[in-house]
Amino acid sequence: MIETIGVKREFRTGKDTVSVLKGVNLFVNKGEFVAIIGPSGSGKSTLLQLLGGLDVPTEGSIILNGSTMEAKTEKQRTIFRRRNIGFVFQNYQLLPTLTVHENIVFPLHADGKKVSEYDVQKLLKAVDLKGRDKWYPHELSGGQQQRVAIARALINQPDILLADEPTGNLDRRRSSDILDLLSKFHSERKQTIIMVTHDMFAAGYADRVVLFKDGVIETEVRREEDDYAAFLSRFMA
Repeated sequence: MIETIGVKREFRTGKDTVSVLKGVNLFVNKGEFVAIIGPSGSGKSTLLQLLGGLDVPTEGSIILNGSTMEAKTEKQRTIFRRRNIGFVFQNYQLLPTLTVHENIVFPLHADGKKVSEYDVQKLLKAVDLKGRDKWYPHELSGGQQQRVAIARALINQPDILLADEPTGNLDRRRSSDILDLLSKFHSERKQTIIMVTHDMFAAGYADRVVLFKDGVIETEVRREEDDYAAFLSRFMA
């Protein structure tokens, strides 16, 4: 489903070059839920942008569903992204002048697809927002706005869902609601999810936790391994 091979990303700042990713090798199976953790500045969000085709690596290769991302033009990456990847961001990124319904179907309009009202209502029910079609973002709580963002990310039925700190602006109760929702889609739809998070409580929902440090993967642990709980506890302390 997803593979990165020796991925590096450097940025120029004046005369200096900053290496953010320093050779990342990652493989994610179809239907896997992976949480990427690590300190600020370790390269987590940069990797997520590369996986989503929002940027290209300085060196190395990214393969999604057998398609090499860096070989595509910007236009080709945009089309691929719209049709294969859903994004959920920390700050929701809803359009304030559009209703809940309009925000959810926006990706369909951008891709020239017809809107299935049945699919929209099914998603609204799934994210517990049925009856709020005509509400605007400012009329919703933070947790409700994030659920709209999740519905928008899933309206195209993408193979991959990328979530960047999806619970970062929410309290624990609302965070739990969002994580339960992601877990539900992962379980019922076999959704492949990669989530970047600082929250070890959130990371505990994943099948596998990958620790990022200084632009490389330092270690990782799977749920079925004996030290999974101990690994999470070590970073919660």
